[in-house]
Amino acid sequence: MSAPLRLASRRSPLALAQAAQVAGWLAEHGHASVVVEVTSHGDTTTAPLSQIGGTGVFVSAVRAAVLAGDADLAVHSAKDLPTAPADGLVLAAVPPRSDPRDVLVAAADLADLVDLPPGASVGTGSPRRAAQLRAARADLVVVDVRGNVGSRLALVDTGRLDAVVLARAGLLRLGLAQRAERVLDVALMLPAPGQGCLAVECRVDDARLRALLAGLDDPASHAALAAERGLLAGLGAGCTTPVGALATVGEPAFADPQMFLQAVVDTDSGLLRMSITGAVHDADGLGRTLADRLLARGAGPRQEAKVP
Repeated sequence: MSAPLRLASRRSPLALAQAAQVAGWLAEHGHASVVVEVTSHGDTTTAPLSQIGGTGVFVSAVRAAVLAGDADLAVHSAKDLPTAPADGLVLAAVPPRSDPRDVLVAAADLADLVDLPPGASVGTGSPRRAAQLRAARADLVVVDVRGNVGSRLALVDTGRLDAVVLARAGLLRLGLAQRAERVLDVALMLPAPGQGCLAVECRVDDARLRALLAGLDDPASHAALAAERGLLAGLGAGCTTPVGALATVGEPAFADPQMFLQAVVDTDSGLLRMSITGAVHDADGLGRTLADRLLARGAGPRQEAKVP
């Protein structure tokens, strides 16, 4: 009997829930696994992401565990991955994507963002969310918050904030569907590139494991992630840069299915929104083409925005 596969994951409740989801998929394919818990730099500081570098702070230690041989594969939130490839590792699988949209979790019984009272306080640690919140409601007081999902929900439940904005996928993975009902329309709040996707990495020279993980891969989710990451790479943006993106793949009934990619970038002149349609097989190129068009319209040079 072969040894269980070792899955490296951050220690946060959400990260462990994501690792458990991948472990479940592996079990369905007949492969036992155990989770190797890793503490990342992003988990040990309460400083804003814009101050600690943002890009890679949640994945570096997890990747290091795989490269050192302490784990066989790594499970990440895809939105945390730097766009530059990691030497010695390969993105072996992107399982089926969960709902990529953001949700509003509010203390009051309200239907949407427009129902918040004037001057309401809304918590987020994301410059992307902050920029789109201000564009939708200039009167809102956007408060910078850090911490796991539970601590952010507690800010609302204890009355310290009127609302917080969170990823719906995270709430669903934590079994908190009842807190994920106020879904924000993507016309108002485009999600982070890769939001809702999990990324499974392994060593590039582990051919057996790469072949095994290919069975977990969802081609449509992988292509959407490639387009959104291509956009980020083309913009030269990191995970704390105020960029939203969402790629959707058409029905695979045709020989060359199409993809619709929409993006928003916060600029000195306000939010810049653009979209593009193209072939799924050129997902990365589609993202980079849209990045070029955004840059031509004033999206760069990029600066890391901060939530005041």
